[in-house]
Amino acid sequence: MVDYGMGNVASVTTAFQKLGYEIEITDSVERLKKASHIILPGVGSFKAAVEEIETRGLMQPLRELAKEKPFIGICLGMQLLFEKGYENGLTEGLRLIPGTVERIETSFILPHIGWNQLQIENQNEAFAKLQDKHVYFVHSYQATTQQKYLVATTNYGARVPAMVRDRNVFGIQFHPEKSGEVGVELLKIVMKLTEEYSPIRGGMDA
Repeated sequence: MVDYGMGNVASVTTAFQKLGYEIEITDSVERLKKASHIILPGVGSFKAAVEEIETRGLMQPLRELAKEKPFIGICLGMQLLFEKGYENGLTEGLRLIPGTVERIETSFILPHIGWNQLQIENQNEAFAKLQDKHVYFVHSYQATTQQKYLVATTNYGARVPAMVRDRNVFGIQFHPEKSGEVGVELLKIVMKLTEEYSPIRGGMDA
């Protein structure tokens, strides 16, 4: 799990540990290279997160690691997967999935806080059992990307991407670690789907 000083690492770590995964929280590139999966959590603003990642010399290493193994961004971590974000000014992201991160255009109150339903997109059969299930969101900005990258959306007076994927790179906008049994099931599915991309078997899992 990537430590860049802005992640909700404690609760996310606990969620993965309950599934039986061994977690190491680190900003060491050498340690991240030895992991089977990279987990990028996050809370806060896009710009501040990118600044912290750059300060620790992690931007390019994370881009390279995403070519080699499963890479899962959670909440702000999902937003960082995209090409650029507009929170507190234009900032370049990790560029792992085409698209931008912009303020949610809705008449509803922001931030979007609370439980909302998932709508599974593009006939993603692996996630079919999560159709209409409620998960927990906390955010004011959303990804804008092509339909083909959408795994799930939710409605908050606007169509908001809730999950995205490009091969081994997954993004989860909501908080699975705060979403009860639905969140647990979701993480199980994501980890199973990404196993084929992991260069490590039977080793460190995140």
